[in-house]
Amino acid sequence: MSATITANAIPFIDLPAQFRSLKLEIDTALTPIFDSTGFILGPAVAEFEEAFAAYLNARHCVTLNSGTAALHLALLALDIGPGDEVITAANSFIATAEAISFAGATPRFVDADPVSYNLDASKLEAAITEKTRAIIPVHLFGQPADMDPILEIARKWNLKVIEDACQAHGATYRGARVGTFSDVACFSFYPGKNLGAAGDGGAIVTNNPDIAEKVRLIRDHGSRKKYQHEIIGHNFRLDTVQAAILNVKLPHLESWNAARRQHAEYYSRRLAGVKAVVTPATAPNCESVFHLYVVQVPNRDEVQQAMRDANIQTGIHYPVPIHLQAAYKGLGHRPGDFPVSEELAGKILSLPMYAELTEAQQDRVVEVLIKAVSGMGQ
Repeated sequence: MSATITANAIPFIDLPAQFRSLKLEIDTALTPIFDSTGFILGPAVAEFEEAFAAYLNARHCVTLNSGTAALHLALLALDIGPGDEVITAANSFIATAEAISFAGATPRFVDADPVSYNLDASKLEAAITEKTRAIIPVHLFGQPADMDPILEIARKWNLKVIEDACQAHGATYRGARVGTFSDVACFSFYPGKNLGAAGDGGAIVTNNPDIAEKVRLIRDHGSRKKYQHEIIGHNFRLDTVQAAILNVKLPHLESWNAARRQHAEYYSRRLAGVKAVVTPATAPNCESVFHLYVVQVPNRDEVQQAMRDANIQTGIHYPVPIHLQAAYKGLGHRPGDFPVSEELAGKILSLPMYAELTEAQQDRVVEVLIKAVSGMGQ
């Protein structure tokens, strides 16, 4: 039986602490919206789009109501649909594949790299067929994917590239922020993200004005002028309240990411030499933002239960690879098709990670984790 969560519990993420620190700023930002009742595409939306594009050093940002919608509309903007195939990682959250399916295309999976956990670029070319139109690398857990070989293969085969940066706000690859290497990139502002709203939210980022304009058109019922509809679109708008909250939080993102990196370094230093625990690695040309701090442990479910019994919340990202999900049984994959992703799914455990995490909390997490794995290969 799980332990009761008490005041001494260590949460997986502490959103109340973040919002308490910003309450006055958020209240100030929301008051004029409720006074004016400009809840849909109000001025705060365009303000955030401009600010987020500038933060990434990109030309265009178009906000949407979720990261899943961003992935979906990125594909539609690139005219990818029925009969097409899109390559992505087998070990991502299902939204990456869902968007491909929503567009009418078929996902094709590539196994994970055992060190970075990102799509293994060395296995990418083998997945390309005559139907392949695009690649969606995922910057998983806040760690940038190895974009150079991915982009090189995309150029060779004339494929589009869509970055799934939904977990990587502010991460850098060779000195540039992720989301700026591809035809179009997708971000999520789900509350638990490094940059999160107070509900669902998302955006596409691109340097291509045609892609940006097409996404703007699709997100609002195919309309530039009220009641005049040029194409069949969707209702995928980010509401003004969420944009206002993101405007408040964006200036804090760099300091929050720096705190996450500091916490990750502390975890890794404390866990160095514990043979039963594999800590995350960051490539020399990358700067992770540690959306998640993911370790590998033996007997993962037992370890997680021991943490739970000590009132420490952890997560598993993700326990079932996409190719083995019931939703994708029609693709005909079997256990063993993507062995690295499958092995990781049974070993990975996400430890508490958020900017407000204290050293004392981390010490307790580490102490309980070491005790839980004691005798398991140390």
